[in-house]
Amino acid sequence: MEKSSLTALARELLEHATHASNGRSADTVYGGHEHVLRQTVVALAAGQVLAEHENPGEATVQVMHGRVRISAGELSWEGAPGDLLVMPQARHSLEALEDSAILLTVAKLP
Repeated sequence: MEKSSLTALARELLEHATHASNGRSADTVYGGHEHVLRQTVVALAAGQVLAEHENPGEATVQVMHGRVRISAGELSWEGAPGDLLVMPQARHSLEALEDSAILLTVAKLP
């Protein structure tokens, strides 16, 4: 059993993201390339975008801090703290509408 504070990690990553030249910071808290399940805390400074990309498998975004917008084609969804967004099975992007931290959970397809 392992325990970690996602709140403290999000706070730390937000601090890094707001001072980083690319406006982002991330840390994988569980899993990785050798696992099916991967969970990553991602922090983005306001206005930063994770450019359009393919979904590598089933994925969700839990908004921990701030507000984000996920866009897929003509559709978009906004999330605020406590919201869980199911990622579309299509090309999509994620934009930080304000300084934001999310927990990205991905189960990679075989």
